[in-house]
Amino acid sequence: MNWSGLGAILLGLTVIFGAFGAHGLRGRLDAYSMGIYEKAVFYQFIHALAILIVPLFTRAGALSESANAWVCGLLLAGILIFSGSLYVLALTGIRTFGAITPIGGLCFIAAWFLLAFRLRR
Repeated sequence: MNWSGLGAILLGLTVIFGAFGAHGLRGRLDAYSMGIYEKAVFYQFIHALAILIVPLFTRAGALSESANAWVCGLLLAGILIFSGSLYVLALTGIRTFGAITPIGGLCFIAAWFLLAFRLRR
């Protein structure tokens, strides 16, 4: 998979989602929901940027293809679960979506620790 390409696409989507939140949702969501939405955008941005960058470690020979796939896969899962559940929560107000958010957070944590472990080897 071309992880850097996917990271670039996810970053473009982050800009779109951020602009939509700033211009399309301002005044439609209460402050609490807007805060949740902005948190989703922020975490998507940070982790999409990581998906863009992590493959560079593989190209430099510091990370195996397998480790790259695992780290980027976990980052993608985190974006989909963490940010995705927060987007849905913010837009619908259905609090049960917040229950799966920590699973996405665990994916992020696992990705960062796996990256650290693999880079130390």
